[in-house]
Amino acid sequence: MEHSDKLYQIAFSQLHGIGPVRARRILKLIEHPSDFFNLNLSTLQQMTSVPIAQLEKTDRSSALLRAQGQIPYLNNEQLSYHFITDASYPSRLKQCDDAPLGLFYRGIEPCWQKPRCIAIVGTRQQTPYGKELVKALISHLPKDILVISGLAKGVDAEVHQQCLDNGLATIGVLGHGIDRIYPASNRKLALDMLTNGGLMSEFLIGTKPDRMHFPMRNRIIAGLADAVVVIESNKNGGSLITAELGNDYNREVFAFPGSIHQMQSEGCHALIKSQQAHLLTSADDLLQTMNWTNPQQERTLQDQLELSSLQKDILHQFKTKNAWTIDELAQSTNQPVSHISSALFELELKGVLENKGANRYLLPL
Repeated sequence: MEHSDKLYQIAFSQLHGIGPVRARRILKLIEHPSDFFNLNLSTLQQMTSVPIAQLEKTDRSSALLRAQGQIPYLNNEQLSYHFITDASYPSRLKQCDDAPLGLFYRGIEPCWQKPRCIAIVGTRQQTPYGKELVKALISHLPKDILVISGLAKGVDAEVHQQCLDNGLATIGVLGHGIDRIYPASNRKLALDMLTNGGLMSEFLIGTKPDRMHFPMRNRIIAGLADAVVVIESNKNGGSLITAELGNDYNREVFAFPGSIHQMQSEGCHALIKSQQAHLLTSADDLLQTMNWTNPQQERTLQDQLELSSLQKDILHQFKTKNAWTIDELAQSTNQPVSHISSALFELELKGVLENKGANRYLLPL
């Protein structure tokens, strides 16, 4: 896409007072983000129903100015920008209502559309036990699984390093601009990741690390994945935010237990005790729960059964995520909820899908 198009996409993500939900609604009402900047406010008000007073507060000129400062960086062949309406935008993340409008990515060709993707997170105060958990888990994962983490000290850094050592693709989600690495001690690790994965950020190039940015990036980590794994976490650790978001996004959440005397395990124990996470003891537990035990020998359900085109379309969605709600499927397939509900009922009767309650379905083990 031409840089002029990227200019307006980046600028649209910088509008003041326009949250992700309203922004996505506006994008459905205009032909291109550039329209928001080139049309007069009266026309925009008629098209979007946003009051003129609020449109004035978006400060379009400042948003464009900030975006113009980003364009020169896109000449770097390893740096790309992915807007939420682009086909290249991560499909899993797009399902989340609060997904960022745009993502900067640095690395090899984006690999986030892989059929299987997990997020592995944990405390910065990693223990030797936690380090061994990471090593054992990743060494037993299939090589085609993409692993997401946050490139922080401790567990996150160990996750990325073990992925490199074991030949798994891995992406680090940053809480600052993609032009810098924080902490600086992870700089070599980050550069090594560019050969089999990459780095991602929603923040403009030049944005410094800020305490409030890291909880924000956690929603990207959870949204990109089919499952969230917590290795170690204090009772108030940031990893619990990622786990909570994973549950909110209908992702499967897992946590490793540890010693009752170790504060780095308190958060994991709380997740397991409150049934907000599956108890995890090995990679096999994860693979079995996610129904990923033997993908090489799986036959497609479309080959086994006579299914309607809608039913096939629904089952195709389960290749990217293990569990779906009716509303999510309706949005993803662009079909009425009533049609989706009827198709799901028939698939449930055939034993193809399992109804887990609260309008949530998954592939049976």
